[in-house]
Amino acid sequence: MNPFPFFSAWRRDDTSATKLYGSIVAQARLPVFYQGVGVPDTLQGRFVVLSLQLFAVLHRLRAEGPAADNLTQDLVDRFGADMETVLREIGIGDLSIPKKVRALAASSGRLLQAYEEALAEGETAIAAVVADTLPVQGGASGAVAGRLAHYLRNTLSLLRTQDFAALRAGEVRFPRAIPGAELGDDLT
Repeated sequence: MNPFPFFSAWRRDDTSATKLYGSIVAQARLPVFYQGVGVPDTLQGRFVVLSLQLFAVLHRLRAEGPAADNLTQDLVDRFGADMETVLREIGIGDLSIPKKVRALAASSGRLLQAYEEALAEGETAIAAVVADTLPVQGGASGAVAGRLAHYLRNTLSLLRTQDFAALRAGEVRFPRAIPGAELGDDLT
């Protein structure tokens, strides 16, 4: 018998936002992004892929208006908590964590806003934003960014068809293909 049952509920962490975020992270971790598409398998490369997945889901939720506000905020909060965990895992000291998290949140916000602005301009603009954030040198960044921009466009199209009730329940489907690489059936 647990004398503090409210702690158990918090630790269980089975909210819709947690499920959505888990799907976002699982998608961002697929080897095809790093082995097939050419994104460097580094902290920065993984962050770029994660931010694209997060942006796509947040963009879809924004289309629902105020009905999605709580879920959107919970998802952003979950992302922030995950970034704090990552900083701790890479050895950032406890006293530096709040400052680093604020800086990371600000840069993430700017990146998501840049994706939003580029989306209005088209796939080429999205590719330019992605290329600026990718840790790839030379012409390779353009090719990788182009594939990721095309993937993002396909992701946004697929998410538009997904029912909000499913998203609210923590369920999301991502595309199974990226130009030049197949994702296969390992998605849930």
